[in-house]
Amino acid sequence: MKSFFNWELVYQYFPKILSALPVTLMIVVIATLVGLVLGSIIAFIRVEKIPILTQLSAIFVSFIRGTPILVQLYVVYYGVPTLLEAVNIDVSSWNKIFFIYITYGLNTAAFQSETIRAAILSVPATQKEAAIACGLTRVQSYRTVILPQMVRVALPSFGTTTVALLQDTSLAFTIGVIDVVGKAKAIGAVTFHTLEGYVGAAVIFIVLSFVLERAFAWLEEQMKFEQASSKKVSLPSLLFFKKRRRLKQLHYKNSS
Repeated sequence: MKSFFNWELVYQYFPKILSALPVTLMIVVIATLVGLVLGSIIAFIRVEKIPILTQLSAIFVSFIRGTPILVQLYVVYYGVPTLLEAVNIDVSSWNKIFFIYITYGLNTAAFQSETIRAAILSVPATQKEAAIACGLTRVQSYRTVILPQMVRVALPSFGTTTVALLQDTSLAFTIGVIDVVGKAKAIGAVTFHTLEGYVGAAVIFIVLSFVLERAFAWLEEQMKFEQASSKKVSLPSLLFFKKRRRLKQLHYKNSS
């Protein structure tokens, strides 16, 4: 049994595997940021039903959600250089990690766009109409009325997607990126003790997943509607904007 699995080797390999953790965390952070920005844009396009862009974004989301991320990774890794070579752009000197960022960013954007879109649609349309009737612009109505409620609705799904993204980073080693799993595989290839390295990687992923789950659970607790309603509010934001609009109109009439 000792020759098959040795706990001493787990402790010995663990610091080496842990040294690759920044690569994994950077993939999660960049993919999350790209996913939030691009996903919000896609969700806005589909909610507002912008011609042509709505159809294109729907095709993009369907492709990403309907194919494994490993397939997407190979499409980006082999397809993007081919497309760029057609316009005389050489990317042979690019670090492989950039293709990981592109793939995971696009993948996260597709899933987050559906989460954000569903959260926006969960806000009653009458609130948006009331905001516009009070003189708010479309951007102001999204920022002051829809966004605060949307975040509360989307947060649980966003947390689940982020934890799933952390697990999906384990495929980065397939194109030669040395992340946590890539380091464990490299150690196993050299020492012929593969299982010990993967056990160390599993411990890292379990701890990170637990930390992320607790962090999002704390955020959900802080943003509950019950807590928000218990806080003292001087005036609703819509009435504030309506009053300000009336003051501007009075000032304009007096000056004219």
